[in-house]
Amino acid sequence: MSSENQANSKQYSSAPAMQIDPQKEYTATFKMENGEQFIIKLYADKAPVTVNSFVFLARDGYFDGVTFHRVLEGFMAQGGDPTGTGRGGPGYQFNNEDSDLEFDRAGIVAMANAGRDTNGSQFFITFGPTPHLNGGYTIFGQVIKGMPTVNNIKRRDPSRNPDFPGDAIKTVTIEEI
Repeated sequence: MSSENQANSKQYSSAPAMQIDPQKEYTATFKMENGEQFIIKLYADKAPVTVNSFVFLARDGYFDGVTFHRVLEGFMAQGGDPTGTGRGGPGYQFNNEDSDLEFDRAGIVAMANAGRDTNGSQFFITFGPTPHLNGGYTIFGQVIKGMPTVNNIKRRDPSRNPDFPGDAIKTVTIEEI
């Protein structure tokens, strides 16, 4: 069974209990199937529920083998859906967390959703400032190393070419500082 098929089968009955310490710092190192990597600083203090869910899923291997399924030029790269369709998730949803963070630069990491308070496993990384997104999505991190890798993720629009393979995540490793 491939890692992608294993990821497809993972569903959880509810959001994870709080396992992180919002006073500590966390990073997520994304190793891509193509050998490149990038690092995200997670904002546990600003979005503890979101970071807790992301850390839980990453530590459980949920993102391993998952593609960036929607990558739009000049906008963002979206991943975290093991089905690669934009419709998959972990089996649970959680509420938005509002903060003073804004979509004011490249490398902002936020939860994708199907409307307020429908967060699951899908997230996106911006390629530049996207102020029109302020207030609608939970920002929970920032790329701190490897932005050229993020910028080079294969462009892919599943609504136009659903069979085109996107760039896949090999592993996401969480470090607590």
